[in-house]
Amino acid sequence: MTQDIRGFVPASCELLGLGEPTHFEPAFGLVRNELLVQLVDRGFRSVALETDRVAALAVDDFVRHGTGTLDAVMSEGFSHDFGELDANRRLVACMREHNRDRPFEERLAFHGFDAPMETMSAPSPRPYLEYARDRLGLDLDIAGPAGDDEQWSRTEAVMDPAMSIGATPEAEKLRSVADDMLNALYARAPELIAASSRAEWQKTRVHLTAGLGLLRYHKQSAQRLEQAARISLLGATRDALMAQNLLDIRDTEARRGPTLVFSHNRHLQRDVCIMTMAEMETRWFGVGAILGSLFDDRYTFIAGSLGRSETIGLHEPASDTYEGSLQERIGTWGLVEAASVAAARTRTDSAPHHYFPLDRETLGTADAVLHVNDGAAAVPSP
Repeated sequence: MTQDIRGFVPASCELLGLGEPTHFEPAFGLVRNELLVQLVDRGFRSVALETDRVAALAVDDFVRHGTGTLDAVMSEGFSHDFGELDANRRLVACMREHNRDRPFEERLAFHGFDAPMETMSAPSPRPYLEYARDRLGLDLDIAGPAGDDEQWSRTEAVMDPAMSIGATPEAEKLRSVADDMLNALYARAPELIAASSRAEWQKTRVHLTAGLGLLRYHKQSAQRLEQAARISLLGATRDALMAQNLLDIRDTEARRGPTLVFSHNRHLQRDVCIMTMAEMETRWFGVGAILGSLFDDRYTFIAGSLGRSETIGLHEPASDTYEGSLQERIGTWGLVEAASVAAARTRTDSAPHHYFPLDRETLGTADAVLHVNDGAAAVPSP
């Protein structure tokens, strides 16, 4: 057991996936912050979190340029309520302090890699497409075919194909308009960049691809399939969008150094993602499976594991579970090779606590495991 992550990062690694088994135990975010300090020494120059990529642009402006305030970016720069997490606030503040007096090319970058959606709800593409239209200086009606934003964002529009707007003539028109705008964005790149900057061109592309991603997601939500198959399709679509965002982020960061990716285990694991929702079993290839097939040894996955947590009400695991065996080896928190974790059974006491336990499939494709013995005891000092 060790608390030094550098020995688990091969020289070939470009994307290091650090997983957490639940979004609600703060120890994982705080340990992540501590490990990032070590990774910076190893040459990492960017971090990507499971949060809306468009919203996260404001966070990156703050940490690299000092634009805005910490309170503002924590409120506006995160999705999924992740801006309320103390660990994320500490991360953003520390990245800003780290960058303050450094040359721009050496500063740490902050990225979101999620699409602007939840699995069971997705907003209107209107504001993302209007942003791109305005930057391109085009006279296009986006609001007309988009209609009322609420008809897109309501849960029924995703969960009930009969209520979906994704396959309507209006949605098809928006997809055609968005595709034309993307072509124009590239065709006019020299002109647009000369008039503003490459960074502004890239922001326009991020907004436009987010709008296109939403249109694709809503189109899939209109598919009249058995419910488990529909949710699996939506999960696969969202993870595909996440993977495309990470590929784009790596293209941006390739010359500066590797990227730390922090997200849920289910997104980052190399195996098929299997989730039970309302007694339905859903399955799809997640981000880690996609990246693993495209990046080979340039992608490394460290799975998160938790023994007990007062915060989420998770009690001590049975000794014959994967977590139980790790409890005996790790007193607070630490890293071990995944291959060194002995065969055991999957714990069954975790479902009510939103904790996804270690299982054979996750361990079988992980390179290492980050195990937190007790959430409260494992929290590093500020």
